[in-house]
Amino acid sequence: MRQAPSSPLIDADQLAADLACGTAPILIDIRWKLGEPSEYGHGVYLAGHIPGARYVSLDQDLAEHPEAPVGPRGRHPLPDPERFAAAMRAAGVRADLPVVVYDDGDSTQAARAWWLLRHHGHPDVRVLDGGFAAWRAAGRAVEEGEPQTRAAEGDFRASGAGVFTVLDHDGAAAVAAHGTLLDARAGARYRGQTEPIDPAAGHVPGAASAPTAENVAADGRFLAPGALAERFAGLGVTPEHAGEVAVYCGSGVTATHEILAMAVAGIDPETVALYEGSWSGWSSDPSRPVATGGL
Repeated sequence: MRQAPSSPLIDADQLAADLACGTAPILIDIRWKLGEPSEYGHGVYLAGHIPGARYVSLDQDLAEHPEAPVGPRGRHPLPDPERFAAAMRAAGVRADLPVVVYDDGDSTQAARAWWLLRHHGHPDVRVLDGGFAAWRAAGRAVEEGEPQTRAAEGDFRASGAGVFTVLDHDGAAAVAAHGTLLDARAGARYRGQTEPIDPAAGHVPGAASAPTAENVAADGRFLAPGALAERFAGLGVTPEHAGEVAVYCGSGVTATHEILAMAVAGIDPETVALYEGSWSGWSSDPSRPVATGGL
């Protein structure tokens, strides 16, 4: 069994060095954009990607297709473990090789792949800090089009029920009442000032606003571990936090970015739950209370 890396992040220079040696990681490109069709990610991948990277679709591979209208599990339900593992094997993921995942820049989508791989038992997964934008800014080479050679089939298998805790609506409500439930969406959505996509505007009563945008600098790179630790301590979450902690967002994708940021800050991701349905699931049920206002 591989040992978990000391940090869940890797920078462009270190990735380039790893790719140049004989123990290159498996590279996964997970670019995606809210409001764009599913084909967007594959299109930008074909236009240019890190050499050797394989494209994985957030909609097809990192989420279960929800029924319309959106139900309790939200817009991006967690994928069936076996279907997810099959997609990872097709991308060449092996249990004995490290994996690096990246997106356009701020890691909000790459975090979903990181979380799922860790959840299903792969210990050595890192996110490219700053994503493809950081790779390009460093002047590194890119590759266009489909890979010339087919990825060797991986051997990754999903392990059991998963490592991390996943909550439903009632579980999230309980954490909001007795622990710390963080809302990772933009502050305006939390306050109910705007809601571009879901049925109701506002937040889960008792949740605290903790936008993922505040985890990163203007260039999309994560803040230093100390700065992130200070941020989460201000929200009541520390490595020694004894209470219940959970995170949600709009559909359960960027919430994993918050969990990744906590990991960078030294908070064990196994102590932080993901509210799967998130606001898209909560607001799909008119019987659920909605709070507005706040910071």
